[in-house]
Amino acid sequence: ESIIQDSLNRIVQGRTTIAIAHRLSTLRNADRLLVLENGRIAEHGTHIELLKKRGIYYKLVMAQRKTNKIAEAN
Repeated sequence: ESIIQDSLNRIVQGRTTIAIAHRLSTLRNADRLLVLENGRIAEHGTHIELLKKRGIYYKLVMAQRKTNKIAEAN
């Protein structure tokens, strides 16, 4: 995963990039994240800003972390 993340970071340098990801950790270094809900922008900000808001993005990140921990335990 870190190899892919490093490659993505190099490729997107100095470019506008739109990325859609199910693995939210892939997007944590983005300058700006847009969170969609029902086809509309529900939240926007950096990874840290969105975590501090404790909104939709926060809930998704926490759910994904919990799922990853369960998978690692098995």
